[in-house]
Amino acid sequence: MTAISDRPVDRARTARSTRATVGAYVSLTKPKLVELLLVTTLPAMMLAAGGWPGTGLVVATLVGGMLAAGAANTINCWYDRDIDRLMSRTRDRPIPSGVIEPRAALTFGVLLAWVALVLLGLFTTPLATALAAAAVLAYSVLYTMVLKRRTHHNTVFGGLPGAAPVLIGWAAVTGSLDWPALVFFGIVFCWQMPHFWALASRFRYDYFRAGVPMLSVVAGPVSVGRQSVAWAWGTLGTSLLMAPVTPQLGWTTGIATLGLGAWYVAESHAWLGRIKAGVPDRPMRLFSVSITYMTLLSIALVVDVLL
Repeated sequence: MTAISDRPVDRARTARSTRATVGAYVSLTKPKLVELLLVTTLPAMMLAAGGWPGTGLVVATLVGGMLAAGAANTINCWYDRDIDRLMSRTRDRPIPSGVIEPRAALTFGVLLAWVALVLLGLFTTPLATALAAAAVLAYSVLYTMVLKRRTHHNTVFGGLPGAAPVLIGWAAVTGSLDWPALVFFGIVFCWQMPHFWALASRFRYDYFRAGVPMLSVVAGPVSVGRQSVAWAWGTLGTSLLMAPVTPQLGWTTGIATLGLGAWYVAESHAWLGRIKAGVPDRPMRLFSVSITYMTLLSIALVVDVLL
């Protein structure tokens, strides 16, 4: 009787264990970061198509892009497991916490990359597939393994694969690249610097303890703030080119790029002002604004295409 009554308990325990394991593997892919990357893919596809590019193509491109980004992030977690143990923000990740073995994580990342490229190769275009492969290699190898621990310029190099979803989305529709895709790529590339430097400033002591030469570690706060302001202005300037190179866009994009860009610049100046004043600089405020900026800009582009 006891053995029989224990069976539901055993099944429930197994189910919880399975869910926890699945959740740990999903967390390796850094789903919040993947979600933010994919926010720019759909607008790029719709710009390229001048409307809705087709549900099948959208699903294949988004799923393939999600898997590719997840693969790069998983390999990043595998390689950085030693420094992740040293940082309060990352010590609870599945590998340093012992939930997932390093070899299993690497196998999972490689498998995700393979599935992503097969999916993109079957349902999109050769150029989109090649760009996705290059982005995975650029982030997981060039950024993670070569540059991250060697130079404070790592964020700039890491911004290249970070902006790649724009090019992948455009190429998935057209099989080529054009000026609107390159300008949109430039917006996302410039936008990433204040976005990530704000986060890195919040956790500067973590990076210092781990020996990672992020800009916020090797340069003073004022220097980081000034460079963030410069890149925020670069984001605004690049975004103002979007409407001129994309004839189907109109006033919605013009207002959005000007208004949102001015907001991003103003917030970066406010952060620098707080740093100079010696008051709590609250870098995560700029980080939050940056996420809202990119989300609203992407929505504006979609709305303008549909109108």
